[in-house]
Amino acid sequence: MSNKENIEDIEETLEQEQVLNDGELQDSELREEETPELSITEKLEEDLSKERDKFLRLFAEFENYKKRTSKERMDLFKTAGQEIMVAMLPIMDDFDRALNEISKSSDKDLFKGVELINNKFREALKGKGLQEVEVKSGDTFDAEVHDAITQIPAPDKKLKGKIIDVVEKGFKLGDKIIRHPKVVVGN
Repeated sequence: MSNKENIEDIEETLEQEQVLNDGELQDSELREEETPELSITEKLEEDLSKERDKFLRLFAEFENYKKRTSKERMDLFKTAGQEIMVAMLPIMDDFDRALNEISKSSDKDLFKGVELINNKFREALKGKGLQEVEVKSGDTFDAEVHDAITQIPAPDKKLKGKIIDVVEKGFKLGDKIIRHPKVVVGN
């Protein structure tokens, strides 16, 4: 074979390979065109899933925010006047001391007048949610509710660990104790 024939054979082989390669390219291009459609759909579904998840999380977060602020607002309304109530407690104590002293005097009209004012004052505060913490001698001491100012030897074995005397009344506003009762405990 001559060089010309060899060159022609090589050219023919190259042309055939090119035709085969073009066919393979076309097949692979067709396959690539099919897969991008699927991958685009899958990608869109994945993006939709991510956005749906973000939306649900954001919605849940917003619902939690609404519940939390609503609860905080309700708590604020319940205890809005806490500072004023705390400021009024010494006045209530003074009324009690005044009534004790006036009851010893012979002027019953003065006692009735001060007692009426005291009752109106207490009812007004009660209407705003102020309640007295009920404590009496002989109750079991509870450190979360009571404030022990001192311990003394119990006059009776039954009073060990119990409240012997209430020095200062306690009050709560709603469910929150704003002043713990000050008590003497037997040991």
